Amino acid sequence: MSEPRPPFPPFTRETAIPKVRAAEDGWNSCDPQRVSLAYTADSRWRNRAEFPQGRAQIVEFLTRKWQREHDYRLIKELWAFDGDRIAVRFAYEWHDDEGRWYRSYGNENWQFDADGLMALRHASINDLAIGADERKFHWDRSGPRPADHPGLSDLGL
Repeated sequence: MSEPRPPFPPFTRETAIPKVRAAEDGWNSCDPQRVSLAYTADSRWRNRAEFPQGRAQIVEFLTRKWQREHDYRLIKELWAFDGDRIAVRFAYEWHDDEGRWYRSYGNENWQFDADGLMALRHASINDLAIGADERKFHWDRSGPRPADHPGLSDLGL
């Protein structure tokens, strides 16, 4: 059984923005189990060329992801919303085992159930190699992005 995750659909601008921020904060925890609880038990994803289905596969996917994407920092921004759907754009920075830095850009389309759990997630993502001096996401990894840290639009991303 899953705990409801407010805010609930249908979304307004005032409810979609905190929903997006809650997703960002969850992913920035890099805790696969915690993140999986925001999704329905049978949630279906398309993430690049992978298609996890259900929480167990989501946890496996995220565990692999964060084993190779070190010092992960993510920013999400609301793009659009309607009824039980939200579209976001995002960017995250990370480095590989060799210390090479990347900024990954993407878009996600989300659909929620009545309890505010995400049932569908479709993500399209591209990676750009960057130098360490080109990084823009610099908050302490021990917590979420601070409220005063610039968002994607503020950073020109």
